[in-house]
Amino acid sequence: METATTALTFRDATDADVDELVALIESAYRGDDSRAGWTTEADILQGQRTDPEGVLEVIKSPDSRLMAVEREGRIVACCQLEHQGDHAYFGMFAVSPLLQGAGLGKVIIAEAERRARATWGVREMQMTVISVRDDLIAWYERRGYRRTGRMTPFPYGDERFGVPQRDDLQFELLVKELA
Repeated sequence: METATTALTFRDATDADVDELVALIESAYRGDDSRAGWTTEADILQGQRTDPEGVLEVIKSPDSRLMAVEREGRIVACCQLEHQGDHAYFGMFAVSPLLQGAGLGKVIIAEAERRARATWGVREMQMTVISVRDDLIAWYERRGYRRTGRMTPFPYGDERFGVPQRDDLQFELLVKELA
């Protein structure tokens, strides 16, 4: 029986993947396509989630990697891992909306944590999540992340991050100790 996690390939993204990755990230968070999954931000943010320049910057950065997850030759998910001293930052996480809810995200975040420990020897993973995303924060809490209450402002006025549909957006830092 084939599941969402059948025959996944994990690899570092390359320049050639940029357009496919941008399309994936946008489909997971913005617009009507994103409503097929549960990670949509379409009700709180419009406009873009990322752009080719932002994705390429992550791919090219020496302290960062963008992990592409393929199934049957196509990218179905991705996430950013960035080495930041004694911890790693986890971001740009996207799973194809049509595959969400089938366990793929759990497998990917576990592999990201494993790679961060193995590659950089870090003992903690950090991420920021829009604080009003209660369902998403709860999902991360079930994966062992904890809320810190430490907030950073949303970049209002910088449309590279989207066009906010409400005025109370901020990012909360979530952390997880890695075994």
